[in-house]
Amino acid sequence: MSRAPAQDVADWWQDSHRQYADGRLVFGGRDLASFATGRETPFFVYSAERVRANLERLINALDAARMPHRIFYAIKANRFAPLVERMRSWNLCGIDTCSPAEVLYALDRGFAQTDMLFTGHAVSNADLDVLAAHPGVHINCDAISTIRRLGERCPGREIGIRINPQVGAGYHAGVHYAGAKPSKFGLYPDRFEEALSVAASFGMRVTQLHFHFGYGYLTQDLPRLSAALEASAWFMDRCPDLETVDIGGGLGTRITADREALDLEAWAALIASHLQPRGLKVHLEPGDYLMKDAGVLVCEVNTVEEKAGVMFAGLNAGLNLQNLWAYYQTPFIVAPLQRRSGALRTYTVTGNINEAIDILAEDIDLPPLAEADLLALMNAGGYGSSSASNHCMRGRFDEYLID
Repeated sequence: MSRAPAQDVADWWQDSHRQYADGRLVFGGRDLASFATGRETPFFVYSAERVRANLERLINALDAARMPHRIFYAIKANRFAPLVERMRSWNLCGIDTCSPAEVLYALDRGFAQTDMLFTGHAVSNADLDVLAAHPGVHINCDAISTIRRLGERCPGREIGIRINPQVGAGYHAGVHYAGAKPSKFGLYPDRFEEALSVAASFGMRVTQLHFHFGYGYLTQDLPRLSAALEASAWFMDRCPDLETVDIGGGLGTRITADREALDLEAWAALIASHLQPRGLKVHLEPGDYLMKDAGVLVCEVNTVEEKAGVMFAGLNAGLNLQNLWAYYQTPFIVAPLQRRSGALRTYTVTGNINEAIDILAEDIDLPPLAEADLLALMNAGGYGSSSASNHCMRGRFDEYLID
């Protein structure tokens, strides 16, 4: 098991959005200990204000770089209905989907077909039948098979093609969506001309190229993003009807003290340097970037006990509600809702699921903990509730949206 970097609960992550005031954790302007009174744990809390601020930060960076763009929120990151409906009311973004059910869900939340992208892998005929009934949804085809079967249903439809730039980056090697190892995602150069030929046989214009090269890339990874865009130029040259390049999502946020936040000015300038000379527009699909630090998972400490020289703090939630550390060693910021005085102690924070990998944080420094304390797992707003399971029949949780 990889070791999570030690954290200083009083230092680097605090800002106007999340901070301690007189030893009490404030998130989105709310005292979380007071908010938790009378509420059953575990529960997620999301800040609509923070989501909007994250979204506007991207828009402003691209506007400053004079890079034509459109943003589509990747709804797989968090589909809490009040939050998605609030995003619709802002009219700042569309929706990125990866299943027909997500398309229908977004329609029910008020988004129009023309506000949606669809990018899926191993797309079934049943999936394609739903997509064929929604001609306004723009589809990025991940395989020649998808192009052929969509063409049989929707000849003449404009499409995008997902490509694989063979370079990836992110928080963890397991979330590099492209690289030297062949991936299930996207078309490679050896069969791209065949894909174009199949599309042309059905009168389908390829107006967009799509790639997604990783989850959690930061400033240090911008040279790799540049390499992915350079690799994409070969594909661009072969698409005379091209209007847009979709660079997916995967933008990272600062999750440890030793990792720099993504420099959005440099990021936007880099994109512009590759696409502006071609007169192309960029599409983006941020999900976790918008949601990660806009959500916390509040849990109760139910066990504090030393075993074999390690101090464990066991919670009433586990990897079934937030699996990012267990699967990808993407660390959470762990913060008590009320800080006790006393010297910091080193804890391994564990969940209540009967799996050895059910670790939420390992070897982190926290103020003294006691049973019945409440802890917040911050950076938990994305890929928590939306990917939750009822493993061990411990799937109960609540969700709240604050302004």
